[in-house]
Amino acid sequence: MYGEVTAVDGIDLDVERGEFFTLLGPSGSGKTTTLRMIAGFERPDAGEIELGGRDVSRLPPFERNVNTVFQDYALFPHMTVQQNVEYGLKVKRVAKGERRERAAEALRLVRLEGYGARKPAQLSGGQRQRVALARAIVNRPQALLLDEPLGALDLKLRQELQLELKELQQELGMTFVYVTHDQEEALTMSDRIAVFNEGRIEQVGTPATMYEHPATRFVAGFIGTSNIIDRDGRTFTVRPEKIRVLSETASEGEPGTIRAAVYVGPFTKLVVALDGGGELTVVEQNLETSSSDVHEMEGRRVRLRWSPDVEFVVKEEM
Repeated sequence: MYGEVTAVDGIDLDVERGEFFTLLGPSGSGKTTTLRMIAGFERPDAGEIELGGRDVSRLPPFERNVNTVFQDYALFPHMTVQQNVEYGLKVKRVAKGERRERAAEALRLVRLEGYGARKPAQLSGGQRQRVALARAIVNRPQALLLDEPLGALDLKLRQELQLELKELQQELGMTFVYVTHDQEEALTMSDRIAVFNEGRIEQVGTPATMYEHPATRFVAGFIGTSNIIDRDGRTFTVRPEKIRVLSETASEGEPGTIRAAVYVGPFTKLVVALDGGGELTVVEQNLETSSSDVHEMEGRRVRLRWSPDVEFVVKEEM
């Protein structure tokens, strides 16, 4: 707790060895506090934190076999890349020859061979983040904790590093615990995801499970775009890409009017106002549609159809 505020309330997580596990949620949901408790920067008011079966709840950060990578890199500006990567090994009094060998291997893993003599100021943001990663993995921790490490990078570089991070984690076989508010990032990289909301965990599952079978209204709305429909006494979700747009003359489907049409390159997003009330979002691939066709869709009468197999009933909360 922070004063009267309960940041994390009664969570229970089991992260497997060698797993890429993501803590996903909006700002203030408790995901970073959870990571900081694992790292030892915060102490839980109750419960235990175990690492490899050992209770580390009361141990300081330097006595836990974990390393943390932050968004701001936290590199020593006066040191070279090589010296930054070697620093943790030097503190542990690892022999000079072994330090150099392990640092060189860590730089190879993050694709920075030949950069050892440079200073952080001579590197791009993406390269500095790679150095921070190399410095963390060179210590061979039981778990690597990553707190929104790609948040300061532009979209294209962030997407490239997402794939590199996943490849690195698989090559090392190391446990990664990753914090992000970016749903696409979580779906791209994770073996499993825990969705946080107001200090509690709403659902834990694989990316496919979270997307196709959200357990609560919050998860359905937070991960991707989802249509939440209340009908016949039940609440269920239908993803926009699962809905087919038919002509007004079709013999089946929900009648409505296209209120808005947005061209998004590979697909078009439609917002359809239903005659029976409410709106549904629909996504159609642009196999033949061009941007000039899209605005002509607005105001068009259509029918929407989806299979009952793609409906998934959700609860208000867990």
